[in-house]
This record gives sequence, C-alpha cells and structure tokens, in this order.
Amino acid sequence: MGHQHWPWPKRSRSHLQPNRPPSLASSESTGTTPERRPQVPELAQPLPYPRNPFFTGREDQLQAIHAALTSRGRAALSGLGGIGKTQTALEYAYRHQVKYEHVFWVRAEQETELITGYVALAKALQLPGHQQEDQQAIVTLMKQWLTTHDGWLLVLDNADDLRQLRLYLPTTNGHILLTTRAQALGDLAKKVEVTRMDADEGALLLLRRANAIADDADLVDASDHDQALAHTLNTEMDGLPLALDQAGAYIEDQVLSLDEYLELFRTEKAELLQERGQLDPDHPSVTVTFTLAFEKVVAASATAAALVRACAFLAPDAIPEEIFSEGAAAFEAPLSTLAESKLALSKAIAEAARFSLISRNPLTKTLTIHRLVQEVLRSAMDDNLQRQWAEQVVEAVTAVFPNAEFENWVRCARLITQAQATTHMSADYGLASETAALLLIRAGYYYNSQGRYGEAEPLYLEALTMYKQLLGEAHPAIADSLNNLAALYGSQGRYGEAEPLYLESLAMYKQLLGEAHPEVATSLNNLAGLYRFQGRYGEAESLYLKALTMRKQLLGEAHPKVAISLNDLATLYRFQGRYGEAEPLYLESLAMSKQLLGEAHPEVATSLNNLAGLYEFQGRYGEAEPLYLESLVMRKQLLGKVHPEVAASLNNLAALYGSQGRYGEAEPLYLESLAMSKQLLGEAHPKVAISLHNLAALYRSQGRYGEAESLYLKALTMRKQLLGEAHPEVATSLHNLAALYCSQGRYGEAEPLYLESLAMSKQLLGEAHPYVASSLFNLGALRYNQGRYSEAQTLLLQAQPIYLTSLGSHHPATQALQSWLNMVQAALDSQPR
Repeated sequence: MGHQHWPWPKRSRSHLQPNRPPSLASSESTGTTPERRPQVPELAQPLPYPRNPFFTGREDQLQAIHAALTSRGRAALSGLGGIGKTQTALEYAYRHQVKYEHVFWVRAEQETELITGYVALAKALQLPGHQQEDQQAIVTLMKQWLTTHDGWLLVLDNADDLRQLRLYLPTTNGHILLTTRAQALGDLAKKVEVTRMDADEGALLLLRRANAIADDADLVDASDHDQALAHTLNTEMDGLPLALDQAGAYIEDQVLSLDEYLELFRTEKAELLQERGQLDPDHPSVTVTFTLAFEKVVAASATAAALVRACAFLAPDAIPEEIFSEGAAAFEAPLSTLAESKLALSKAIAEAARFSLISRNPLTKTLTIHRLVQEVLRSAMDDNLQRQWAEQVVEAVTAVFPNAEFENWVRCARLITQAQATTHMSADYGLASETAALLLIRAGYYYNSQGRYGEAEPLYLEALTMYKQLLGEAHPAIADSLNNLAALYGSQGRYGEAEPLYLESLAMYKQLLGEAHPEVATSLNNLAGLYRFQGRYGEAESLYLKALTMRKQLLGEAHPKVAISLNDLATLYRFQGRYGEAEPLYLESLAMSKQLLGEAHPEVATSLNNLAGLYEFQGRYGEAEPLYLESLVMRKQLLGKVHPEVAASLNNLAALYGSQGRYGEAEPLYLESLAMSKQLLGEAHPKVAISLHNLAALYRSQGRYGEAESLYLKALTMRKQLLGEAHPEVATSLHNLAALYCSQGRYGEAEPLYLESLAMSKQLLGEAHPYVASSLFNLGALRYNQGRYSEAQTLLLQAQPIYLTSLGSHHPATQALQSWLNMVQAALDSQPR
C-alpha cells in the first residue's frame, strides 16, 4: 500500500507499491584475404594489441567471419581458452579495418568490463555526455551512437555470459564480432568454430615464433629436419596456439635449437608427470611450457615471479593494479615493497610479461593472466604454499575493496569480479578469518545495493557462519550480519525469514552495545519497516518513533539517518491515511537529504518518489508528476537502467498516468516495470504481484475485462501465498477484483469480495482509514446498482467523514462520493411513499 520502502543493510530503500486510490472502480496504483600489411586509417580508439607478426593460418575461420558479418552482421569465434580466438579476431580487425570508419574493441567477460569498455569508447569519440559520473548512462549513449551510425566493427572479446551480453548489444548497423567459450549461441551470432591448429599450421607458427624462419616465410623455407621437429612439437602440444607461441618464445630467448627444446621439453614433462601424478589430458604441453617460462621469470626477478604467483589466485582478467600497490602490505616480501614505488611495480609487470605470462592494459591499469597459466602455477605449489598465497590475496583484495556506500560504487564495480573470485577461493581453501568474512560482507552489500539479491545471499550466509566460528554466538559483527541478511530477505519479500533475524540482531546489539546506540536505532528502524510491510502499523509506528528519537539524540538533528527515519515515518503515516502528518515529514527529509548528500543521491530520489506518492494519493496529480519523473531520471543515472528502484519508479509513474486516464502512457511503463521485476526478483515476489495487480487495474479501466481478471486472480493468489491470508495487499486485491466484477455487472460475485476486503481493512488498518472508506464507498455503489438505496446511503454516509478527514473536501474521491450521495438521495426521493 503506497510506495514501499525497504531497508538495505543498515539503510532503508524504497521500492514499488500498489497504488489504490480510494474511489469507485479503484485501481492500484570482408574478399577473403587482403594484402598482408595495408595502410590503415587513424582509429577513434586504437586496438588494444599490436598486430601479431607471427599470426599463422586460420584462413578458413577468417573467411567464415567475413561471410557471417556480410550476411548477418554478427559472428562469434567459439572455442576453448588458449585456442586463438582473440588473435584470430585481432587479425581480422587489422586486415579489414580499412573498410571501416571505426574499429572498436571491448572486453566482455564481466559486466564491469563491458561498462568500462563502452565508457572508454564514448570518451574516445567525445560523445556529448561522456564526462558524467553515471556509467550506465554513458553505456546508453554509446549504444545509441552505434545504433544510429554504420561503418563500424565492434569486437567483444571473451563474451562468455551471453545472457548478460544481450543487454549491451546495439542494433546491428555495423558489424559485431564476438570471441566466446560458449558453444550454444542461439540466434545471437553466426558461430565460427576455432579448433586446434593442423600439423602444418602449428609447425609454421612455432618456426616463425622461434625465429627459425622469417615471420612471413612458409613452411617449405625451413629445413626438412626443422620441419619434422616442428611437426613433432606441434603434436606434443596438441596444436594449441598458446603453447606453441610460448615454446617459440622460450626457444628464441634461450637461443636453443629445436632438438634441444624437444629434449628439454620431454625431460621436464616426464618429471612433472611423476611429481603430480597427472596432467590435464587436453593440454599436457601447456603446463610444461608455462613452467619453463615461469622459471625464466624466477631467475630474472623475484618480485615479478611473486606478482605472477599472486595473479594465479585472482580472477584472470582485468586485475586492478591497485591490489599490488594500495594492497601491498598484505603480501610478504618482495611484493610488500611495491607500495613504495610505482617504478618497481612497472618493472615487475614488464619482466613478468616477457613470456606473455601476464599482459597489461595501460588504459585501464589492469593485468591479465591466462587461466592455464594460473592452473600451472597453482598446481606446482604444495597445499601449504597455495594456502599462504590465497590468504595474502584475500587480505590484499579486502584492503582495497571499500564499503559499498554510494560514493564508492565505481570503485566497487572495478573490483567486484576480484572480490567474488576471492570469496570463492576462501571457500575452496577453507579460509576462515575476520578479513575473509569482511570481504564477504562488503561484496554482498554491494550486490544488495545493486538489486542483485541472488548473488548477495550466499555471501551474507557464508560471512555469518564464518563470524560465528571465529567470534562465538554474540558479537557486533554477527549482529551486523544478521541485520544485513534480514534486510536482504525483506527485499525479496521473505518476511517470515526476516523477522527472527531482525529480532535476534536487535537483542544482540542491546546486549553488547547498550540500549542507546546508533546500531540499536538502525535495528529498530529496520524492524519497523518489516512490520509496515506486513501491515502491522501500530507496532511499526512505536519502533519508528523510538528510532527517530534515538538518532536525533545520538547523531544530531541533521544526519542522513535522521532523514531516513523521517521519510520512513512519513511513509507509515501515508499508509495509514494520515496525509497531513506525512507531508511535513517528507519535506523535512527531502531538504535534509539534499543538504547532507547533495542534489543527486539515491536517498534524494527516494524522498522525491515518496513525496510524489503522497501527492498522488491526495489527488494532487500536477504536483506528483514532476517529482516522479525527477526521481525516475535520477535513479536511472545513479543505479542503472535495470534496478528494483527503477522498476518501482516506472510502476508509480504508470499508476499516476492511470489515475489521470492517460492509459496509452501508462501501459508500456507497467509492462517494463513488470518485466524488470521478474528479471531481478523472480516470478513469485510481492513486487511482481504489485505489477500484475496494477496492470490488471489499467486493463479494467480500458474495459479489457478478460485480461484484467486473469491478472487480478494471479496477483491475489501470489499475495496470499507470500504475505498470508490477512494482509493489506490481500484486502486490496479482493477490493479491486470485486470492482472488476461490478464493472461487468457480476454483482453476486462482487459482494462477498467487498465484504471480505472491508472486514480485513478494518481489522488491519482501523475504522478510519481511507481504504476502509474506499470499501464502504464501492460497496455502497454496489447496493445502489442493486436497487438497495437505503443500504447504499448508509454505507456512503459512513465513508464520507473518513474522506473529509483524511483527504479533504476537494479530493476527487470526496467529490465523487458526494455525487453518489446525491444520486442515492434522488433515487430515494423518487420512490413511492
């Protein structure tokens, strides 16, 4: 009822709510191979890698890419890691860039990489608006540019999560080339399989890379002896380009003959097989090649070797360099010294990159290490050494991953992939420390703030278990974990699971911190929010008032948390129909939030949204609309275009348009909100029920009764299952389903629903609530339509003082009620006496 407001960890957030105005018929509210080195134009943004002078073969794949892009506009290079997808895509880009006005390259393994890549492109193109802080808005600008321009090639590298990728794909006016490990592509792009190199291709690549022949020579230019050895090595390495390239680099650096390398390779391979007992049967040569390369790094620089080892325990792509600079204190020497000098870090990276064990992106200041390199390095360590490195990496990532307050979201987005990988590693190695638990909490908090509840929950649960193991059953960190988990469950509509956690957290805070402490006030406020969602308004008000008083005493009269308390209390009063008490609290909260947090902040957007909801309920539509629009724009800029609070704003704006009869504007907003809620929250969630119910109300207003009834019944069933048989939202569903039946003249079906809704509203909300008046009003109208005029008059007269008190005489519902009273009186006067 109204615009819901849910706590995120230790903070309260708003979400969509049903909107049920108290009125009759109430509604809730590429030729195949050009010349080898053509002259190329200056690019808007350079390709991230230089052209590979040793690129060999892949002509079938290059032709297939060209055919697919020409016919469909999209192609995808698919295959296992290290098979040469990226190098093939890079070669295609260099060969064909003369045909494009722009060639763009974006890393696409993680959503954060996609966002960063699009932002970099927008900056390179100097698109208007590229300097704003909201990265999602910049992504939209870049997608719009791609959609409205042609003559471009966009390479999306390592695009393994294809469901996520679809959100970032523009309309194909240009060409899109993916590299991916995914095998099933559906209709996304024409698949081009990248497989092992054949015997001649592999041998030729090795000979070129080892500088045994010129980089533009053919296989026949090598001696028969070297051809035979190269073929043998290609067989040993199973035609894997990465292994062949690494072998050639080692041969060249060590000035070895192919015979010497083959002998060394076979010797080292046997020794490694004996030590570990097994190797990856698909890539046996990769382990040896990377081990030989790593030994060279060890001999050259202990710091570089330690850097590579640390990277072996991180997510392989886009490793932020600050982990090794700002987080250097977490590592043992020599890595611990990297914080002292940027030059030292630069030298270590350069040495580690000599054999392509890592690579660096100077634009993003990130490192990349191949997954197979990681596997080789980890498997070469015993269990104790692996654990030591894992512990250091956990400490370093925790040191640089900040608390996920709004002002830190950009930094969190840059580091979240590493945080997530590190939390998985903690579980794999059985690491239990306060540092590991803190990282779990911080990562979970960030996911929760982004509406990614499914990703937050396992992190919160793991942190809670870890804290209990380390600290016992009672500790402030445990109370924090209980509170955060309860807030998460509340955001998911899992109210029955949330309440005992809130109560346990509150009791623990009081026991450990005393009765008067900011954390106690936060716990009281969040528990009040839960009660409000459950329709337990009396319990909620007492806790809200207590939390507000405590926060003012402890934090001062002007504090962000005081503003939250004011906003939450005002929302409760709005739910109770106490509109006159709600408005000054909303206005005070809004002014305080702007003063303390700035004009553009999620809390400001929440205050705008909720104040608009109050004005809508009062029939002050002209005042409500600009506030709803401002809140929606702000949320999209700050939170991204897909977020629970964006869904809430879409719903609420649609409800306002529906109340004004602007049905054509309302429907697409309702549908967008519904789809977003399902995507983020799942098919069965209170907020999904809200969207179904409100869309049904719109269809009823349009006379689309069959569509409306189906949605009303689905929402009613969902609400009973999720919220219980007696809840204000259940009463709302009963009321509006009855109104639908009345619109169809199905009075016999409508009457028991109105009576049930009326009784439930009185029980839950009190006798003087506007929703009670709404039920009395509509039931009175039903009696009138049945010709039972005296009963109708009695019911309407009961509703009148409630409307006058809560809404005032100028509210549309109050005026509509008076019109019905006049109609009833006229009907009574016309009856024979």
